[in-house]
Amino acid sequence: MSAPAGVLVVGASAAGLSTVEALRRKGYDGRLTVLDAAAGAPYDRPPLSKQILSGTWDPERAHLRTQEQLDALGAEFLLGDAAVALDVPGRTVHTAHGRALSAEAVVLSTGLRPRRLPGAEDLTGLHVLRTLDEAVALRGALRNSRRVVVVGNGVLGSEIAATAAGLGLTTTLAGLQPAPMQDQFGPRVAGALADLHTRNGVRLVSGVGVGELTRDQGRATGVRLTSGEVLSADVVVAAIGCTPATDWLAGSGLDLTDGVTCDAYCRAAPGVYAAGDVARWYHQGLGTHLRLENRTNATAQAGVVAANILGQDLVYAPVPYFWTDQFDVKIQVYGAPAPDADVTIVEGEDGDRFVARYDRAGRTGAVLGWNMPKQARIHSRLLTGTPGGGRDCAAAATAAAPSA
Repeated sequence: MSAPAGVLVVGASAAGLSTVEALRRKGYDGRLTVLDAAAGAPYDRPPLSKQILSGTWDPERAHLRTQEQLDALGAEFLLGDAAVALDVPGRTVHTAHGRALSAEAVVLSTGLRPRRLPGAEDLTGLHVLRTLDEAVALRGALRNSRRVVVVGNGVLGSEIAATAAGLGLTTTLAGLQPAPMQDQFGPRVAGALADLHTRNGVRLVSGVGVGELTRDQGRATGVRLTSGEVLSADVVVAAIGCTPATDWLAGSGLDLTDGVTCDAYCRAAPGVYAAGDVARWYHQGLGTHLRLENRTNATAQAGVVAANILGQDLVYAPVPYFWTDQFDVKIQVYGAPAPDADVTIVEGEDGDRFVARYDRAGRTGAVLGWNMPKQARIHSRLLTGTPGGGRDCAAAATAAAPSA
């Protein structure tokens, strides 16, 4: 298979930029075009809920590459112009500015859009956090506030609450899960995470939903829970998950079930690939389709997509991995921890520094490290005991939590 005459990447995300860089590293010297609705330079997302939100980094530090490095790629960046439709047979993307961009290979890396609380689109004092601009806006709001309520106790909500509490704000974390990230970690590790937040001043309101936002003169003043309790706030943050950014692909003929559905080679259709948060691909090791929302996956998957564009036919079957930083704790997860798995502390002690192993039906599905990165990596060999990995991975749960 000869290299395509041109490659079009839709989405200047970490996955999109990594695809471009991988193509160049592999010697591709053809035409590269990157299209994105945002006008700014590509940036990294994990720092948004931590270093950018806390103010320890200037926004520019989150940029993935300098302008000089971007120029060296020899790619055309068409920023500030959204993709609105895809002609799959013709591999042509139509844009909001009236462009029709065609290429022999198209890579979809449009990422996610945050879910928003219904009926609150025009309220001030209500924030989401997905983009760099949203992180900067939320940081400014927190600087001028005393009380914040974070709605959603998954990974992003937990990270935002940790950052807000670290800034000295009176912080409440409310969510449907019985403890922060329990759907991802199970009750034992989620209990340790709950203790960590409580020790650092976060009030946890768990296992309860939001009935409505309270408001005054067009501004959110808090949330009324389904229990009837009102949580007052100067700032409300909705961290209730994201959905794949695939609206523009409606009518394309692609399978858009929970993202862009791909085969084991990350191919959605002949000449059309997907990478990063938006990609739902067939994981041969697990025997099911999988979509991962994290930075590590974005880079690794982009490398496989680039290789396959150039004709290498690589199967993408990684051991899932993600991490989250909250307060002074780094949690690293290899595999996919099933919430109902048997959890054994195999090194260290609960609540301090430990490695947990998740077993179900006699197989190890995941390994979690709590401030023990080296030891967690060693124990993760249970998941990667054969060349190419995945010996025990087939028993892992098929949903892995995102890192923010």
